[in-house]
Amino acid sequence: MNTQLDTLEKSDDGQRRGATTARRTGGVRSLFERTALIFVWLAVIIFFGLLRPEQFLTVSNFAAILGSQAVLVVLVCALLIPLTVGEYDLSVASTLLLSQMLIGVLNTRHDVPIAVLIPLCLIVGALVGFINGGFIVLFGIDSLIVTLGIGSLLVGIVLLISSGQTFSGIDPALTSAVVGQRLFGIPLMFYYGLILVIIVWYLFEYTSLGRRLLFVGRGREVARLNGLRVKRIRWGSFVASGTISALAGILYAGMSGAADPTSGTNYLLPAMAAAFLGTTVIMPGRFNPWGSFIAVYFLVTGVTGLALFGLQSWVQNVFYGGALVLAVTFSQLARHREALVIGAG
Repeated sequence: MNTQLDTLEKSDDGQRRGATTARRTGGVRSLFERTALIFVWLAVIIFFGLLRPEQFLTVSNFAAILGSQAVLVVLVCALLIPLTVGEYDLSVASTLLLSQMLIGVLNTRHDVPIAVLIPLCLIVGALVGFINGGFIVLFGIDSLIVTLGIGSLLVGIVLLISSGQTFSGIDPALTSAVVGQRLFGIPLMFYYGLILVIIVWYLFEYTSLGRRLLFVGRGREVARLNGLRVKRIRWGSFVASGTISALAGILYAGMSGAADPTSGTNYLLPAMAAAFLGTTVIMPGRFNPWGSFIAVYFLVTGVTGLALFGLQSWVQNVFYGGALVLAVTFSQLARHREALVIGAG
């Protein structure tokens, strides 16, 4: 009898040690997954720093990297909200373009004050999101089709109101507020993007609205059966996306001091790449603002480093396109693994 008890105790101790080891191994693996992109980013910095120290490892270069991507950070935040509820908004870059052009045309040609144009652009952005959400929610049309079509429509409107011209001479007050002032050597627009990331992170993690967005994205039918107003949440995500996209357009106008009828659409590919690459870090398998923030600056660091070797003409499309494909692949793998863990629990 004593021998059997001793055997059972030893077996129980062995299982406990095995479980403890598994938890430790799982914890280490989870930590690695959450931080791997950060270490890859540091490795990229070291790599280009060793190859081009006099050009890459300079305060002005890092200040330019941080300051120049605030528009992209804001646009990615716009994407994250519909992505969290399981929708796509391919019109974000076109909304940015429309917002920028409204400022360019109305301010430089009709002397409308910037103080009036900023709320006007935000309202227009919200209206674009409202129209997107209406077609998707009321008529059941796929968000990819609707937002792609609306985005193309907005580009046409921009070409119509601008006659294909670039409008320069936007009120210097906007330019000064965006890039003219610096804090710790970095343009203020970097901090605008950082503040928005903090706001979206707080929304997702610490508010009931953020939890509802996540629940709808995980399963619409389950969310509906639990009393959530799924259609309203989906529709509202597009309104928020359009409003934030318009904010990105305001920053873009202030950064460039002009309104170009074509350049803003180039932001869509890097924004998508950063949003999906962000799901591989901090919170693997989930769209999260801090992961996307890291992804934005990882991508631009790579592009900037490669540009030092004279690859400016094609490197961005290749780098961002490849990053998007790999990011979507890793994101799907992470989501599949998370689903398996939840199912096993």
